[in-house]
Amino acid sequence: MHAPALSLFDRHRPALEQARAACRSRGHFSLFGETPDRHPGGSAAAEAAALAFRQQLGRAFELGQPGTVGRIAGEVSPYTREPLGIDYPQADPDALFAAARAALPQWAAAPPQARLGVCMEIVDRLYAGVFATAQAVMHTAGQSALMSYAGSGTNALDRGVEALAYAWAAMSDVPAEATWERRFGAATIRLNKRYRLVPRGVAVCFACATFPTWNAYPALLANLATGNPVILKPHPGAILPMALAVRTCREVLAAAGYSPDLVTLCLDTPEAPLGKILVTHPQTAIVDFTGSARFGAWVEANAPPALCYSETSGVNTVVIESVEALEPVVRSLATTMSLFSAQMCTSPQNVYVPRDGIRCAGGRIGADEFGAALAAAMAAIATDPRRAGPIMAAIQSEATLSLIDAMAEQGARRGRVLQASSSYAHPEFPAARTRTPLLVAVGTEARDLYEEERFGPIGFVIETADRDTALRAATEDARLGGGITAFVYSTDEAYLERAETDYSRAGAQLTCNLTGPMPLNFAAAYSDYHVTGLNPAGNATLTDLAFVSSRFRITQSRRPV
Repeated sequence: MHAPALSLFDRHRPALEQARAACRSRGHFSLFGETPDRHPGGSAAAEAAALAFRQQLGRAFELGQPGTVGRIAGEVSPYTREPLGIDYPQADPDALFAAARAALPQWAAAPPQARLGVCMEIVDRLYAGVFATAQAVMHTAGQSALMSYAGSGTNALDRGVEALAYAWAAMSDVPAEATWERRFGAATIRLNKRYRLVPRGVAVCFACATFPTWNAYPALLANLATGNPVILKPHPGAILPMALAVRTCREVLAAAGYSPDLVTLCLDTPEAPLGKILVTHPQTAIVDFTGSARFGAWVEANAPPALCYSETSGVNTVVIESVEALEPVVRSLATTMSLFSAQMCTSPQNVYVPRDGIRCAGGRIGADEFGAALAAAMAAIATDPRRAGPIMAAIQSEATLSLIDAMAEQGARRGRVLQASSSYAHPEFPAARTRTPLLVAVGTEARDLYEEERFGPIGFVIETADRDTALRAATEDARLGGGITAFVYSTDEAYLERAETDYSRAGAQLTCNLTGPMPLNFAAAYSDYHVTGLNPAGNATLTDLAFVSSRFRITQSRRPV
């Protein structure tokens, strides 16, 4: 019954073995060409995807899944500011749970290798259609064309395969059977023991608006590999990327001889949300959540007895203690704080500078001079049309514009606006929803402004009493506000060692003295652990054994030999 899926495993086994080796070595590895020119389909595949996207606009998107009670539309492109006009099947949640439960027994009975083979075939198909995903991400999330392809395409797929590698490792540690022998007095007892991997049940996966695939792919694949059906709930403003993924999953599952209802799409609207219903549904066994800190806290509190894997927000900090040269540091920070208009959970927000200045080769650089240099570097990006569009891209939500304006007003009243935020002219999309970064200088008395994530292109330069206070305040931000990543610049090795210890205790990943062309917040699959679970930024890590090992349980039977 499982022969087709097992043949898929044989086909994809070399790639899985490479992924497992990369997870152990933590070196650079990718299964995919990370730039569009390296895709096997070449420019023809990119052009076909662009045409298919245009042809999909204003038309129905069909999935053939059960429980349809209506249709939902509402996505608006951040680039054209026009509705996509695509409508999708709206399903009754109870019907999706019933279909998932009906599909579960056959899938649970499949050997782990069979499930892994199907999952790797899904990955293969998603890579073949990565240009279609990139179009969808670009015109729902607002990412640039290159980030949509690499960050939400190939890098997200690598994160998914990383989860599969760990799932394989976790399931491989459990033998199918064993013979156990021991003497009890004069008798020798020999037992044959059989072990079964039992999936938890139906998983609900929430995808966020700005990076829908990056967290959803690992969760989706980790659940499927360990035997759990998945109901995928995208953000109402970014449905198309997840609809494409669900359609691919359903096609691959059906072709391999399994029920396509192992993966379904559950849609809602801002006016009639279904999130709380899905989290607390009696048949929900697992919840994977990516989204706001406020709703994430509710999910974590209310998901049990279902397992909950979360990533919410990041108050990511920078400490500038001393530098060899200021210019490369400022240039790297400005680029990273402008990248995708800081609509990433790893974007730096709070930059701490000692009041007595930053030590450098020529003396000390004061907080005012540093702030002016950072603002000038941001402005250089915003005013260069060749750089602005690819780096800053578009703003996903109108709510972000309102937040920027509110922070600008408070920043002017309680500090100084170093760099005002304004729209910039996108070179390809004149109507695009855009904003340049807002940079505000404040003191520690304005902590309420920056102690939580201010999602979008909003940064704070914060003057502190001294370098020790800067490090203490920055790590406190991570510990209390939920830092995912952090950055320290110092030429003092002892200070760097202390920073590494302090940030580790606060549960944030640390980058020291990095400059150059790589974005400071780039997270590499198979090498960088994303989120620690040690602060409010989330309780799960992409990707480690803990991300997959509890998604199944082990039962056993035993009988005398």
